[in-house]
Amino acid sequence: MNKGKISFGKISANFGQNAEKIEPSGTIGTFGPPKAMELLEDDSKEQEHIKEVMGITSFGKKAKSFDIQEMMAQVKATARELTKTSDPPLPEPPEDEDEDDDDLIGPPIPTDLFQSTPDETQPRNPEDSDSESEDEEPDVHFIPCSNEATMTHGNKAVTAISVDPSGARLASGSVDYEVSFWDFAGMDSSMRSFRTLQPADNHPIRSLNYSGTGDLLLVISGASQAKVLDRDGFEKLETVKGDMYITDQAKTKGHTAGLLAGCWNPLVKEEFLTTSADGTIRTWDFYEGGKNHKSIVKCRAQNGLKVSPTAVTYGRDGKVIACGCADGSLQLWDSRKSSVAPASQVRKGHLPGEITSIRYSHVGNNLVTRSCDETLKLWDLRNFKTCIHQVTDLFTRYDTTDAIFSPNDAIIATGMSLRKNDTDGYIFFYDSTNLSLIQKIQITNSHTIKLLWHPKLNQIFVGTGNGIVKCLYDQKWSLRGATLCAAKVHRKAQHSEIVSTQQVITPHALPLFRQERRKTSRKQMEKDRLDPVKSRRPDLPITSGQGGRVASSGGTLSSYVIRNLGLSKRVDDDQDPREAILKYAKEAAENPYWITPAYAKTQPDVASKGKTSADEPPAKKAKEG
Repeated sequence: MNKGKISFGKISANFGQNAEKIEPSGTIGTFGPPKAMELLEDDSKEQEHIKEVMGITSFGKKAKSFDIQEMMAQVKATARELTKTSDPPLPEPPEDEDEDDDDLIGPPIPTDLFQSTPDETQPRNPEDSDSESEDEEPDVHFIPCSNEATMTHGNKAVTAISVDPSGARLASGSVDYEVSFWDFAGMDSSMRSFRTLQPADNHPIRSLNYSGTGDLLLVISGASQAKVLDRDGFEKLETVKGDMYITDQAKTKGHTAGLLAGCWNPLVKEEFLTTSADGTIRTWDFYEGGKNHKSIVKCRAQNGLKVSPTAVTYGRDGKVIACGCADGSLQLWDSRKSSVAPASQVRKGHLPGEITSIRYSHVGNNLVTRSCDETLKLWDLRNFKTCIHQVTDLFTRYDTTDAIFSPNDAIIATGMSLRKNDTDGYIFFYDSTNLSLIQKIQITNSHTIKLLWHPKLNQIFVGTGNGIVKCLYDQKWSLRGATLCAAKVHRKAQHSEIVSTQQVITPHALPLFRQERRKTSRKQMEKDRLDPVKSRRPDLPITSGQGGRVASSGGTLSSYVIRNLGLSKRVDDDQDPREAILKYAKEAAENPYWITPAYAKTQPDVASKGKTSADEPPAKKAKEG
């Protein structure tokens, strides 16, 4: 079979045997209008020839052609007419009567192509401007505070708040020793917590912090042992307590004084740290069970004595630990370097007194601190000797008062405690560049202590001094969280808690006609629950012996079955069964009840009733052998 050679040139359109062979030219050709026109003419001739050979009229539908210049000229003329007249009619698109719509290929022409745009000199509709502003992104200083939800924790100050990274659950702790768990997806508008417990007995809760995965909750209380709970509040870990009689804190396995603060590592999910009044910062590994600390940092004052780190946080990379101490100093410890001396420190960052909060910015090199000296300071880590800006006259009573960054780092928010004659508690929002006041929001008639601005929910949670947790959110720019349960209607009371029917009370009726006063079905259910017969209580376990119920009833399974089947009515083995049946014969003959009266009238006569011994046939003779 002969194979043709591949060459540069034009493929012949002759499908017959007399097709002319085109020799290779050696060059592709030249570019230019004359040659292009010749190629177009040759292509049209080839298409006509192919149609004749194949016996078809056309390839597909014919495309409709448009004159763009004519259409643009018509649009310009229409626009001039619209500017002259106040209320002009809309121009109609050009119609083509010659060709049908069925011959069109592709999508139709948009109808608004021939409609002119409104003149920009005309006044705009304010409703249109509102709709356009809704589509725009909010300002960098936007605060979601158009709506609020209230959750009641108790009657005392809420000193700890934490929300898991997904934004599904909230945990709140108070000085009343209790931790409450809130599930936004399961709550309704009544805002009730689904679980409340006391993880640290009679110690106030100082700090709560969810892990990066959201499955563990770190509880820092006034005790010397930290606890880790799961999402449902069950204890998973408790750190060991140190020996208080050992002076060298590095020789002890745990803290020897009350805890002050703690948090999880943002990158290493199993690592967390705790600070204590014994002047140490200890890191722990969750999988080691809290039997011994992982590493230890000793905080020292300027005179060399130990000082308590009252506020602590991890850096964004999880390598640097920033802590604020009771002497007003700020110390940064790098875990990659020696723990003998801090990597960077400011001895007089605040006046001597407890630093209540220290936070890193989400992006950048800024650090914000809040102290009991009524100041809020902003620091730049690249120049850590002096603060960039500060705000004064921010009174605080609690040593856990927060100062936080917004998710976009454009705003710094902090709370303020009430003075002697004040009645309203506020949250202050400052610009993070110069700490100028942007807005202050009234929360309640008590102190504002804890703050948490969740980046995923875009909601602000506030812990107050009267046991209330406030949630500020925006109906449009806040997602999930409190918006899920704020619109849910409170569920009605169950039917079991309501008296089903009305009762007529007759106290002077006779005992025969007196009706017992009905109780609610709930109480009746509780009473039936205590009754082992009505509640169908299973057999209680055997606490003594071996082998269980089978061994207690007999040596084998068959003896167990026989003994249990015959427990109700057991027949003595020594009694004759014939005598046991015949002892009821006399009673059945004297007092027939079941069978005899039924057949008394219809029973036929017995055939052998009148026969005698004479009528009996003779006995058969034995065969003789």
